[in-house]
Amino acid sequence: MTKTPPPFLVSYAITRRCNLKCKHCYSDASETPAPDELTTHESNDLLDEIADWGIRILIFDGGEPLCREDFYEIANHASARGSRVVVGSNGTLIDAPTAAKMRIAGVQAVAISIDGAKPETHDRFRGEEGAFNKALNGAQACKQAGLPLQFNVVIRKPCLSEVPEILKLAVDSGANAAELFDLVQVKRVKEQCPEEVLSTDERGKVMEWLAEAQTDCPIPIRVPACPMYPLILKEKNIRPRNFPASLLRRIPYYDRGCAAGMPNGYITILPNGDVIPCMLLNIKLGNVREESITEIWDDSPVLAKLRSRDLLEGQCGRCIHRDVCAGCRGRAYEETGNLLSSDPGCWIKPPREQ
Repeated sequence: MTKTPPPFLVSYAITRRCNLKCKHCYSDASETPAPDELTTHESNDLLDEIADWGIRILIFDGGEPLCREDFYEIANHASARGSRVVVGSNGTLIDAPTAAKMRIAGVQAVAISIDGAKPETHDRFRGEEGAFNKALNGAQACKQAGLPLQFNVVIRKPCLSEVPEILKLAVDSGANAAELFDLVQVKRVKEQCPEEVLSTDERGKVMEWLAEAQTDCPIPIRVPACPMYPLILKEKNIRPRNFPASLLRRIPYYDRGCAAGMPNGYITILPNGDVIPCMLLNIKLGNVREESITEIWDDSPVLAKLRSRDLLEGQCGRCIHRDVCAGCRGRAYEETGNLLSSDPGCWIKPPREQ
């Protein structure tokens, strides 16, 4: 029996194989699968353990999960065990037959990456001309198949001016939410597009705009990698006009801060079975081939540090919002080498406790 309350969701990157060449890829995906990826049998054993753990949401990610040859078998196994299966996809491989097969396999929702309101903005970032239109066609195929979908967006300098149109595009495409990821300087970002990372001032301004936009936006706007965002929603007392405000509080980091490795938060499993706290915090905690995911969750010294907010250093450690924000631990680690340091991307300068 696990000693620590489980995460709200588990993200399992089932393959490193991908058909695109995205500049920012947190998984450092490639054209071929990694040679040490978990087998079908190993994956299904892991999915059994996740189901027995009582995880509420299981995300199949990648790479591009649809590139894995046994994807439907794995998805069906997870669904049969009672997991709520969600797929994170670039959308380019989804057509009507694929969407129908996904639904038959038990997939309950799809997150499609859209990184611009214009084809050139998206395609340049995703590394393939035509990817934008293919992704939108994928979204349409999901909608027609009755698969709920959301848009996942990486916010960066080239698409800042397009954020309003991206939200409109999400609504017009039938998405039930928009999830905007702040670009964090993981390995591939540092190598291919460090100049696209938002400045602290730009980050603050777009978060303020998103909070104001949420009042009239008909779908929830969520912002992983920026746990400062809910502080703005609360400070401004944002009340969506089109859905209950309680929906905004259902995200893992609301009122709890950075969700990486936290109870009722988030954990990531890589294709080879390595476990990391978050896709943005690439610190190996263990491997499911060597010990169970629940043992790693309970016994990891790294997770013990992440869960002790009083260990946070610098401004994050002194901030009056420490326990409900904590900053993005992934950004702190990637930019300073210290997972407990202040979040370099924070623009909020609140009064400090004496």
